[in-house]
Amino acid sequence: MQCAELLRSAGCEVVVRELGPQLPVQDAVHDVVSFQRVIAAGGDGTVSSVAYALRYKNVPVLAYPAGTANLIALNLGMPDHPAALAELVLQGHAVRVDLGELETGGQTCGFAMLAGAGADAHMIRESEDLKARFGVLAYIFSALKQLNPRRTTFSLVVDGVPRHIDGIGVMIANFGKASYGLPIQGAINPSDGRFMVIVLKAGNVLQLLPNVIDSVRSRLNLGDPIFAGNGSVETFAARELSVEAAEPFPLQYDGELHEETTPFTARVLPGAIRFVTAPGSTDLST
Repeated sequence: MQCAELLRSAGCEVVVRELGPQLPVQDAVHDVVSFQRVIAAGGDGTVSSVAYALRYKNVPVLAYPAGTANLIALNLGMPDHPAALAELVLQGHAVRVDLGELETGGQTCGFAMLAGAGADAHMIRESEDLKARFGVLAYIFSALKQLNPRRTTFSLVVDGVPRHIDGIGVMIANFGKASYGLPIQGAINPSDGRFMVIVLKAGNVLQLLPNVIDSVRSRLNLGDPIFAGNGSVETFAARELSVEAAEPFPLQYDGELHEETTPFTARVLPGAIRFVTAPGSTDLST
């Protein structure tokens, strides 16, 4: 890895460990407190699994973009050149960010970017065979195939308050930028101790386009929303969310399909991880 060689040439001791069946993430970071930085190289699933394993360890993590989707790196403003990434490691500036914890079927895992049940998990499942050929475009192609997604009634408990909403999916966002920097929904702050919960109520993904347009307009300060009240989505903030569905819906967290389905519970882990960012980066409102 070029970044590792650059750090060695700068006088750093670098230990490289490759995650896999023989080396799960917990074993790979068992001695992390003896290191000053951790580089998590891979897609969002790899980065978030490392971050979750290091929660509250106070060792900064660099999200090194090396997978099909690198939304965590995008939201953190990471460059894509090894020399620039190595320089950020040497500078050591970091910001403290919330993580999410997902509990389902007696299992617990973590996520940094986004988790969800329903339409987005179906999209990720459909994209698996396309990623090798099309890269990040595979997610767009698979989304366009979701013209008639399954609907269900979601029974939610939002910070202790029950709600029932019909829809095609529930998304829990910690960061706010999707592929190509498109905003997921308004401004989302990954350091405020809350998720943005987005219930997709539209009949298909094409009906969500007005919400994307309004989010872009808001990001660019182009005035008031022009599609407000179209009923395609419902959003609210939450520190803890439980989700049940009238029928089992698949789950995803940071692009990884979960072997379990709904029901699940997600909770915020406030300030659980320090991510390396460019010097001067303090406001990560995305």
